[in-house]
Amino acid sequence: MTKYNKTVLAALIFALASTGLAQEAATTAVTTAGAASDRGLIAIGAGLALGLGAIGTGLAQGRIGAAAAGVTGENPGRLGLMLLWFAIPETLVIFGLVGFFILSGKI
Repeated sequence: MTKYNKTVLAALIFALASTGLAQEAATTAVTTAGAASDRGLIAIGAGLALGLGAIGTGLAQGRIGAAAAGVTGENPGRLGLMLLWFAIPETLVIFGLVGFFILSGKI
């Protein structure tokens, strides 16, 4: 990944994160439009929690899987350890799924 791509990706992530932190002006009465907006932002946050976790896990498991195949080809006795290292990034998706359900109000 080039330096330009990293900069663009960081700017995109910052722009998306900052929209979630934006606050509307204080009002005395809660309107239904405000409640709908809040639900929409919660849905976006839940989708990002699950989607970005899955993308990160996919990237990690792709590299770990390639390395595990090479190690197992050289030393078949290390297969169990390589399967353990292959399963560790999956916890990121599990945390994303828990965050998804918490934000969705299912837990």
